[in-house]
Amino acid sequence: MGKRYERIDGRIRTFIEEQPVFFTATAPLAADGHVNLSPKGRAGTLVVIDELTLAYLDFGGSGAETIAHLRENGRITLMWCAFTGAPKVLRVHGRGEPVFRDDPRWREYIRLFADADGPGARAIIVIRAERVSDACGFAVPFMEYREERTQHAEHFGRKTDEEFAAYCAKKDHVGVSVDGLPALPLPLPARAD
Repeated sequence: MGKRYERIDGRIRTFIEEQPVFFTATAPLAADGHVNLSPKGRAGTLVVIDELTLAYLDFGGSGAETIAHLRENGRITLMWCAFTGAPKVLRVHGRGEPVFRDDPRWREYIRLFADADGPGARAIIVIRAERVSDACGFAVPFMEYREERTQHAEHFGRKTDEEFAAYCAKKDHVGVSVDGLPALPLPLPARAD
């Protein structure tokens, strides 16, 4: 029932862009390391750049396991589920890289998120797809999307950049992952936009 795709285009791209939530999964190389699985949302914070490249905004508010794992080995999987309409689960396996706020590429990438409510962005995760595949999704339940939660954007929207940097510096597992890997550079670089 599942199928592999050579690229992210047509109905695959449309499916990705229509989903209000996706999930990211990463893991360190160490056999005893912690696998990380995170839900992602907030409208406009994921973009399909081209047929093999996606990017999403990484926000403050939690640890930085994804960033740490990408810095160590680059492996990442993104997953979307159809909670309405025809059943489908889509996965993009690839190589990811965090682009930090002081990286010269930040300006180039941040423009792609002009419609997003971006307070609290600490990195942009850029993924190059290596495998795109779907599965039936027959066991995924129907769920109704009601609306975006606004608390995250409102909370970080009230902070100055200096206050946000201080917040990141005092948060556990932001500069160093649960497994002791380098994560977000601290002090948090100033935004290059």
